[in-house]
Amino acid sequence: MRTALHRRRLSRRATLTGAFAAVALTGGALFGTSVTSAGAAAAPEWPDPQGEKPVSETIPVSGEYDGKMQRFYGEGDLGGGDQEEGQDPIFKLEDGAVLKNVVLGKPAADGVHCMGSCTLENVWWEDVGEDAASFKGESSSATYTVTGGGARKADDKVFQFNGAGSLKVSGFQVSDFGKLVRSCGNCDTQHKRSITVEDVDITAPGKSVAGVNANYGDTATLRKIRIHGDSDKKIEPCIRYQGNDTGDEPDEIGSGPDGKTCLYSESDISYD
Repeated sequence: MRTALHRRRLSRRATLTGAFAAVALTGGALFGTSVTSAGAAAAPEWPDPQGEKPVSETIPVSGEYDGKMQRFYGEGDLGGGDQEEGQDPIFKLEDGAVLKNVVLGKPAADGVHCMGSCTLENVWWEDVGEDAASFKGESSSATYTVTGGGARKADDKVFQFNGAGSLKVSGFQVSDFGKLVRSCGNCDTQHKRSITVEDVDITAPGKSVAGVNANYGDTATLRKIRIHGDSDKKIEPCIRYQGNDTGDEPDEIGSGPDGKTCLYSESDISYD
């Protein structure tokens, strides 16, 4: 009887050991595997680039571009890494293009521009320049998909949504940032925009997950958002703005779930 009990205890200990082994150290933050209402999960480790490639002119992409986990960084005219507006991107994706397995190093200029529907798969920004990616398609049916990957050191925005259509970010991780996704608050031409952020790991410091223009009918749907290192809950999940097309700084008019613009419940967000 004692032997059987001892085996059961060992089995339980082995189970706990396996659970702790699943903990990953990423971006300087320790992500545990304890279950929360938002569905916590360990974020993948940052990749080790497989070679480097300096880029002096924007790389155009139509179809699929596989970077094979090389680090791409700007030089010459693309050597800027600050917040100056109007910089050129490292990659410019045409409608329907796919960019995958890419690490953007420093300087990253204005990252990636999507001129229509696009897919960013396993793309990593080591030090975000002006923006990590900007979505510029003009069709209301345009779809932009960001799957996997991560970004860090973004003074302001990670993803800038200037165009029309819908954007989904999933399986992503971000740390040391301003806003993860921002619907353009003062573009010359404004659109109704739909944003979904799902199954992401967010590490403080940061300001907000999503910012949207309530007056243009934008929506931000948040699911399985895990916020780390922010027990005081300073990172806002969703902020509503009064957007404009005059170039003025948009006014913040509210935050939190409202069932109309910011679509989530408290159980969709976890803090630790």
